[in-house]
Amino acid sequence: MFHPKNKKNLDVTVQEIRKFSFSYIEKYAPSQQQLRTYLLKKFFQSSNSNISKTDLISLIDIVISDLEKDKLISDKFFSESKTKNFLKRGYSINKIRNYLINKGVNQKYINESISKIKLEDNDQDFFSAIKTCKKRRIGPNRAEDNRILFYKKDLAILARSGFDYDTSKKVLDLSKDEYEKLIRFL
Repeated sequence: MFHPKNKKNLDVTVQEIRKFSFSYIEKYAPSQQQLRTYLLKKFFQSSNSNISKTDLISLIDIVISDLEKDKLISDKFFSESKTKNFLKRGYSINKIRNYLINKGVNQKYINESISKIKLEDNDQDFFSAIKTCKKRRIGPNRAEDNRILFYKKDLAILARSGFDYDTSKKVLDLSKDEYEKLIRFL
């Protein structure tokens, strides 16, 4: 814990931090780490007070814990909502996991979100890869003459999207008829 030299200055600082955090939460649905990073940047840009960095970090942690108690911010909710949103877009499970890790979400919440996906659907990556093929117009979506020519390129596109080799190969080897049936299903 820290001992502030000026109680009035401390109250003003906490009020500023709360004001900045509320405005950020209104605009975005951030993770705790995103909010913490934003508040540090914002406070150093706007404030002229003489509070040390360690004191500022502890004040930000207090404000974030209060927001979490009031259920205005939650890493669990952030993880679940981003996971559902990215699945609709056709992201792979690996890409979703990496995104959440980069946003500073607790590993426990990431694992819970990923396990929910796997319980609901065993082969979610396969369907996401089909969505990616449709969106990027690759693989079974190409004309039959060009599929062989662009096979390696399409495989690389799916690999960069986070799909493993087996899933990518399975999707790229689909016939045009099977692909059309699956697209109608999605």
